[in-house]
Amino acid sequence: MCHLIRLRAIAFVLTSALAWAQESVTWHDPSKHGVQFVTVEDGVRLEVLDWGGTGRPVVLLAGYLTAHVYDDFAAKLSESCHVYGITRRGYGASSHPESGYTAQRSADDVLQVLDSLRLTARPVLVGHSFGGQDLSTLGAEHSDRIAGLVYLNSAEDPTLGLAEYGVEPADPKKLPASMHEGSPPSHQSFEAYWDWQLRTHGVAFPEAELRQLYVVNADGTMGSYLGSQSVRDAMFKGIRTSPTLNMDPCAAAAVLLDIVERSMHASRSEWLFFRELPFRGFGWRRQCGC
Repeated sequence: MCHLIRLRAIAFVLTSALAWAQESVTWHDPSKHGVQFVTVEDGVRLEVLDWGGTGRPVVLLAGYLTAHVYDDFAAKLSESCHVYGITRRGYGASSHPESGYTAQRSADDVLQVLDSLRLTARPVLVGHSFGGQDLSTLGAEHSDRIAGLVYLNSAEDPTLGLAEYGVEPADPKKLPASMHEGSPPSHQSFEAYWDWQLRTHGVAFPEAELRQLYVVNADGTMGSYLGSQSVRDAMFKGIRTSPTLNMDPCAAAAVLLDIVERSMHASRSEWLFFRELPFRGFGWRRQCGC
């Protein structure tokens, strides 16, 4: 009996090892990007992805995700731009230091990467979520270095709380059935989780991004989430205390209009329309009389 148990244990270990080996060998990132690491501070390196392309450089900044979330998006942009992506400190393959999560330090990190890339033209910066705070800081402090800013659902005013927008939080009990999640996510494999995400939300992260966010178990299944709540908390605290992001709305408007004016001199194909404005949304028009 003991002999049989021992054999079964050995078989289980071998099966797990083979599954892990097969997973490691067979999966590869299908995105055609180069990878480099840029040192932005002693002991701190950021992952920088390069999808190639020709034309004006475009730099993609994520929020609480990594640059791999842009894999599919970037491939399309590379048809008319040279596309880069930066994974911020505390996430993915970038360094995870204990400090340096203020809005100012994050923007400085981006500037360090831009310097290292030795771009031949001023870049357009695209930021999603917290990435918009990087755009606002860099736009305020280095407008001469930037050709344009594109905010992807990221232009909220960091000085205002949710209640100050005058919008009541949605009551989950009153949402239509179509907005409630159905079956729980499957962690059986990354492909299964991707299928669930697409089925539930209509969109899904590239598998490379999922592999940055979750532990890859030895048997190929998805493990625990790798994100750090302390990093998120530090980032949020950093934007609340940023003097640049809490600047006077008239000064903010002047910065944005300066960048827009600079962009107007770009060629027609390079012109980007600014869909959202930071610093109290459109409120600065009323306060400044602009």
